Amino acid sequence: MRSITLTVNGKTVSASVEPRTHLADFLRESLNLTGTHLGCEHGVCGACTLLVDGVPVRSCITLAVACDGASVTTVEGLDDDEIAGALRAAFMREHGLQCGYCTPGMLASARDIVLRMPDAAAQDIRVAMSGNLCRCTGYVGIVRAIESVLVERRATALPAPGRPRGEVGPAGSGRARPITGSATIAAPAIGADPTGARDRAARAAPAKPMGKPQTTLRESFIVDHPRAEVWALFGRPGEVATCLPGTSLLGTPADNHVETRIRVKVGPILSEFDGAADIVRDASTFSGVIRGAAEDARSRSSTRGEIRYELHEESGGGATRVDVEVGFTLTGPLAQFSRSTLIHDIARRMTRTFAQNLHARLSKGGAPARAPVAELDAGGLFFSAVVDRIKRFVRGLLRR
Repeated sequence: MRSITLTVNGKTVSASVEPRTHLADFLRESLNLTGTHLGCEHGVCGACTLLVDGVPVRSCITLAVACDGASVTTVEGLDDDEIAGALRAAFMREHGLQCGYCTPGMLASARDIVLRMPDAAAQDIRVAMSGNLCRCTGYVGIVRAIESVLVERRATALPAPGRPRGEVGPAGSGRARPITGSATIAAPAIGADPTGARDRAARAAPAKPMGKPQTTLRESFIVDHPRAEVWALFGRPGEVATCLPGTSLLGTPADNHVETRIRVKVGPILSEFDGAADIVRDASTFSGVIRGAAEDARSRSSTRGEIRYELHEESGGGATRVDVEVGFTLTGPLAQFSRSTLIHDIARRMTRTFAQNLHARLSKGGAPARAPVAELDAGGLFFSAVVDRIKRFVRGLLRR
């Protein structure tokens, strides 16, 4: 057992807890604060969101001992909060709730938007609230409610009470970082980097070898060109990168470094992963390693990956087999997509498109096999993979 002391809804609370006890369980079971709801218990749905040191956190994956000394505010502690009161009225006015199970978490996240993003438009609100899921409303009323509160505050020039945080990051036990200076200064939106210096520095930094990947995929494909030609093309990373659907270059590629942007569409969410990759090649074995990292500034989803490839002669040297092993780790809201059992089917479809474009690059003219794809429609790939699985299942039944 561990002794902790928290300030919960303005009152000091001391208790002994198991190190493994989550904050949500401690609040509900030890303090009877049942306004914090538990949904997925994996930090995905957002129903358990509350405030730790003024910052929204997922209490189902936050350990109570990690918040020792912190100030915790649940929905019960927002009764007299000015912004929460305006949001409650707006949620009722705009029909932003039905069963109400997600509402406490919605209010905590919405309050953060009002504090941190005073000039947010509807699309900004949708992105910022994408970590809070609702099975009832369709989100339209929720977005309108938050938008109406922002409009009202701008119209009356209301200052932000207290000092909102300046960026997204860890919270608990004093780790939340408020904006310094006047409380009326508008905090930047998620991922804001006015000078771009942070993003440029991150992309310029050499990629480090990753640990054990979350997901590993292995694929092979044949290119109807000699191995020497394919090897030469792989030495031009800019051309290889643009063979991937949804990928564009952010700068002039170097011999062993390339900066890219990958646009990924998953349902209504459009993400732009900006990142960089470093390449190491071994001409003696016709193999290489590509290590990269990228981040979506809107959702704060990020990924690190490592691609290993080997080129083998086929058809007496007239063709080349490319063996690829991809290991990657994805974190953030889009991580739930990477857990799908259909990810291997989707990877095969992406590999097929990549192979077609690679073949076209090697052919006369060097044009892509098809028009450049504005974004990678992961949702569309997911749906088509499901359809193919159903077709294979039906064919199997008919053969019986």
